[in-house]
Amino acid sequence: MPDQITIKNARLHNLKNVSLDIPKNKLVVFTGLSGSGKSTLVFDTLHKEGQRQYMESLGLVTYVAKPPVDSIVGLSPSISVDQHLTNHSPRSTVGTVTEVYTYLRVLFARLGHRPCPACGADVPPSHDLGNAEDLDDESPADRETVLCPACGASLPEMGMASFSFNKPDGACPTCTGLGIVNEPVLSLLVDESLSIKDGAIANWDEFHINHYGKGILKAGAKYFDFKYDLNLPVRQYTPAARDYLLYGTESPQFKRHYPDKPLPKTSANGRFEGLVTNLMRRYNERANDSAYREKLEKLFHRQVCPDCNGTRLRPESRVVRIAGQSIIDMLHLPLTELAAWLDVLPEVISAGEMSIAGSILDDLNERVQRLIDVGVGYLTMERSSPTISAGEAQRLRLASLLGSGLTGVLYVLDEPTIGLHPRDTKRLIQVMRQLRDLGNTVLVIEHDMEILRAADFVVDIGPGAGRNGGTVVVAGNPDAVAACPGSVTGGYLSGRLEFPVAAERPVGGPALVIHGARAHNLKNVTAHIPLGLLVAVTGPSGSGKSSLMFDILDRAARQRFNGASDEPGEHDAISGWEHIDRIITIDQSAIGRTPRSNAATYTDAFTPIRETFAALPEARRLKLTPRHFSFNVPGGRCERCQGAGMLTVEMHFLPDVEVRCPACRGRRFKREILDVKYHGFDIAQVLDLTIEEAAPLFQGVPNVASRLGLMLDVGLGYLQLGQPATTLSGGEAQRVKLAKELGRRASGRTLYLLDEPTTGLHPDDAARLLGVLQRLVDAGNSVVFIEHNPDIIRAADWIIDLGPDGGAAGGQIVAEGTPKMLAAIETSATGMYLAWS
Repeated sequence: MPDQITIKNARLHNLKNVSLDIPKNKLVVFTGLSGSGKSTLVFDTLHKEGQRQYMESLGLVTYVAKPPVDSIVGLSPSISVDQHLTNHSPRSTVGTVTEVYTYLRVLFARLGHRPCPACGADVPPSHDLGNAEDLDDESPADRETVLCPACGASLPEMGMASFSFNKPDGACPTCTGLGIVNEPVLSLLVDESLSIKDGAIANWDEFHINHYGKGILKAGAKYFDFKYDLNLPVRQYTPAARDYLLYGTESPQFKRHYPDKPLPKTSANGRFEGLVTNLMRRYNERANDSAYREKLEKLFHRQVCPDCNGTRLRPESRVVRIAGQSIIDMLHLPLTELAAWLDVLPEVISAGEMSIAGSILDDLNERVQRLIDVGVGYLTMERSSPTISAGEAQRLRLASLLGSGLTGVLYVLDEPTIGLHPRDTKRLIQVMRQLRDLGNTVLVIEHDMEILRAADFVVDIGPGAGRNGGTVVVAGNPDAVAACPGSVTGGYLSGRLEFPVAAERPVGGPALVIHGARAHNLKNVTAHIPLGLLVAVTGPSGSGKSSLMFDILDRAARQRFNGASDEPGEHDAISGWEHIDRIITIDQSAIGRTPRSNAATYTDAFTPIRETFAALPEARRLKLTPRHFSFNVPGGRCERCQGAGMLTVEMHFLPDVEVRCPACRGRRFKREILDVKYHGFDIAQVLDLTIEEAAPLFQGVPNVASRLGLMLDVGLGYLQLGQPATTLSGGEAQRVKLAKELGRRASGRTLYLLDEPTTGLHPDDAARLLGVLQRLVDAGNSVVFIEHNPDIIRAADWIIDLGPDGGAAGGQIVAEGTPKMLAAIETSATGMYLAWS
């Protein structure tokens, strides 16, 4: 077999006939400016072609076209580990995704002790149970029973399903295993200070007041003989009348008032569903209608299930214990502490139990240790999958691949250091080297300088972004890249280029103070956030940064300034609100759920572009309006594909395939719309331009030029104007949001809150973004950002460093001060990476 992968003339997207030899069985890092073509070469060319060749070698038809490249020789079957979450279900957790919880379920089914519900005596497990896994799908009726050794009461055997919150045998019946319930916000349904006649009930017009208020409710008051008056404020109702209005005749809340009275059978006699009951029924009946449920969700707030207290499991499953610990206790533990518990377990169980549990413990120890090795030891098994970051999801996947033992595979990783504290980078490097040493080729897209220095081979793509990129600037070992004068990456790798650091700003002015923060793992922390400065919040992964900034500060601010219903995380108080007039939180969540949303539409740049086209002489002659230049509404769009440019073809027994629309050939618009040209470009061609290319084209249109200029400032010049929002990374989505916010007039009293804003950015792009943040502060605003990048942290005016570790070992403020102050504090895990030159 060849000892290298040879690419000849790759030309997908912005790649300019790239030819390259990549050594196999090595750790190879691809780097370069954001948008230079790294992902196009690694994922869209190498990875997809590796998959295609492998599938075709098995005689399977893939319907995947070969990428535009003359040849690729020496490819192995490829496995990608990218940044996209694969499971957004709230029923998915870290424990279920990694299968650690699956093994724990087996362990508790085989070794768990429980108290007898009849007499309270200890009921040991049945050691002649056989395989507990076999009981995972059995119904309780099919299971054998255990006899209580004290009173002889019969109890059903406990199987794996008894500890699954995704199966009826184990799930809490109240929340069905979700751990949370949606409760209506009564104040949004009823203004109890008003009477029904004066509009107490939201959305009740004159018809509803007459039909319900003068009809059904009056009949109910007569039937049950309680006081009711259409002109009486709701807060003055008797408890029975209030429960009747809110919960209806068949609710337990109302029945308690008349336990022996038969219920009315018709609405004419007073049968009434109740406002809350009606809302809950409509919400549950439309479970598959996401748009409808989204409207109703504004009337709800989420709260921990009152029956299981958020643990998700049935009462009988929660009381089962091994060595005094329940499976709920295990779910609460960070993986590092779970590993410690597993280590001592053989010492506290009997020899007979150890003979049963030995193989299970071996597998559990191995899986947990791999997760710790990839830097996610601070996570708990109960952590819901939708709440983990893209970087965490990627590292969980990496841990599972490490355990597979595969050889001869091409692994493709996309910025695995995202969200990782610098101190954990060495451990991640070791994991990638283990994959390599098994006989695999590991390709990594990365900007982190420590990863670049650890690589066997580095490929720098550039020299610029978009159409200014797409070539190999230099390829070789890290020293060769550092020595290359034409490589921007080499400049940062060698130290020739450095991050700009602004002049030190005076500290000591007004501050926002969070008192007694106790959300998640925070340990009664009081944090002082100086205003009018660039403030970095740092610390190891899982140390409590997001809990402090987003779960407490962001939610409390949105509740104060916007009237949001989400309750902030537990804390005593926040003082200093009088110094700011609004907060703008810019996180990494998606900017749109459909491909119809893009950077141009989200930042409002597309509206003045459409107006510009509509004002052209040819458009006026055809009586076209800005609406005709939209692909989202009828008028000028291609109706065959409804402006999508693509059609979805359903394939039997195979995933659906998207093909180019034959009517508009993927251009989204009708022919007469495309006949209108602005400086030689039609509207479809404009959407295909990168932001960097579109900026000079629209320099004479202020409303467009200003918005495109802001996207250039935040490092998005390489994005196409029409690139679907669903294809943007979390970091790109965050910078699009930042560009939109920068376009709004700021008061100079705004607090900006950002979550790792340099995610996915090359050092040169990160330096440009840093300049934007400094401009916001210079205008009198406050910028607080969570960050792991030492170069960005070093440019902050003030640092709040949490730790000393993640999970239960974190949640404290380790250090506060300027970067130079933190660099001198030995107990700060962040400070040691801020060494001053």
